[in-house]
Amino acid sequence: MLKLMRYLFVFVLFIAFFSSVEKVFAESKYNIKEMTPEVQAALDNRRNRFDKLSALKARKIIGENNRGYVEVLGLDPEAGSLADQENKDRRLIYQTIEKQNNLTDALQTIEKAFAETQRERAASGEQIQNSDGAWVAK
Repeated sequence: MLKLMRYLFVFVLFIAFFSSVEKVFAESKYNIKEMTPEVQAALDNRRNRFDKLSALKARKIIGENNRGYVEVLGLDPEAGSLADQENKDRRLIYQTIEKQNNLTDALQTIEKAFAETQRERAASGEQIQNSDGAWVAK
């Protein structure tokens, strides 16, 4: 359990500083053991869609759910596709952390840790889903 908590701590750092993830992990005792091309692509994709995602969050069309993924809450032609792409990349990152750190059945724990971080980082007015399932504006 302590090992899992250590990795989750690193994961939270990872999320908080994903734009400079390589530096954070290089300086950390615990890390993604191998920055695979797939993970690097997922991180690059997330950086590239960040502004569009932020704009949709500001308009309350997309929110951060309590499972570590974005969810479409309103009508917008590109919201569904953007959310699907973001969630696919997030899941790949979560699964990589689980696999590379030999964590068994930890995906839900990783997702929840990420959800908590995203709720904390959400801008004022953005829609977030509390752990009890209620959607609220931060």
